[in-house]
Amino acid sequence: MRVCSTPLLRKFWYCVAPSADLTDRPLGTRVLDQPVALWRDTDGTARAVIDRCLHRTARLSLGTVHGGNIVCPYHGWTFNGHGQCVKVPQLVEHRPNPFGVEAYHCAERYGYVWVALEEPLFDIPAIAEFGQPGWRQVHEFHEVWNASPQRIIENAFDPAHISFVHKDSFGRDDPSIDPFRIDDTPDGFVFTNVVKVVNAEHMKAALAMNDDETTRDSSNRFHLPFSRVGRIVYPNGLVHILCTFLTPIDDTRTRFTQFVVRNDTEADVPADTVVAFDRQVTREDLGILESTDPDVPLDRSEGTEVHMMSDRPGVAMRRQLRALMQQHTPPESAAAT
Repeated sequence: MRVCSTPLLRKFWYCVAPSADLTDRPLGTRVLDQPVALWRDTDGTARAVIDRCLHRTARLSLGTVHGGNIVCPYHGWTFNGHGQCVKVPQLVEHRPNPFGVEAYHCAERYGYVWVALEEPLFDIPAIAEFGQPGWRQVHEFHEVWNASPQRIIENAFDPAHISFVHKDSFGRDDPSIDPFRIDDTPDGFVFTNVVKVVNAEHMKAALAMNDDETTRDSSNRFHLPFSRVGRIVYPNGLVHILCTFLTPIDDTRTRFTQFVVRNDTEADVPADTVVAFDRQVTREDLGILESTDPDVPLDRSEGTEVHMMSDRPGVAMRRQLRALMQQHTPPESAAAT
């Protein structure tokens, strides 16, 4: 599976930009190799349309915002939040028949802007603790990785790589796999396990714990197609919720967005310390993931990869995505294949 050749993936929400990045000018981004222009209307509502004027294909994101509408920088054609052209400066009277550019679903949650290119099958993943008393959000990363989102999300649920990839952070020198459980949900599954991990000297401050080893009691929620909300509970009562949202830019690049929600305060553990902890972990993953093939086989019958028991979460992801693709494939397309 290459993401840009998978029409089903247009039917999901993707995290595309921090809300703070939408200022008084348009912002350009890319989702599934589709150029997207973002801006705020007069009510402050985030809007999204294709970043391509229908007149001479100029990028709308290079233009301006006027009266809550986006204005093309080339000839001033103006479009509202629904994509309808509301002004052609060169015409004395506007055309009576409506025309315009493709508009996309757009929403804001958790301090980020989200876009779905088509009617989404599921809502933006829920984080029950977000915004509740006693919980704080720490923004960590919003960056581009040169890897497939399928590879990245599978890695987040892979218990076998820890002792190898993360040997300098939290991985123990023991490749054995602790027992785990997978329970399906309507939009993914919940992966639960308890694992022993190293609490390295340079990482102890992030956990407010001085023990050389500790345990992670994890309830890792996978949301189709490429999202993770992972709740990690430590023996000292600290809860560290990893919220990872992957947006396919094209077949080989992914926008990696991650923040954490924790039940402590800045006085307990500074945000910079929290970020440094997860930065080391993500950098260890990045070097490996960027070496992997972006073309991920969804069907084991293709025989291009060999699996082991610890790959069950990744295999489950592929099975669920494949089933959803079959469910939403038009009969004529299925017959053609």
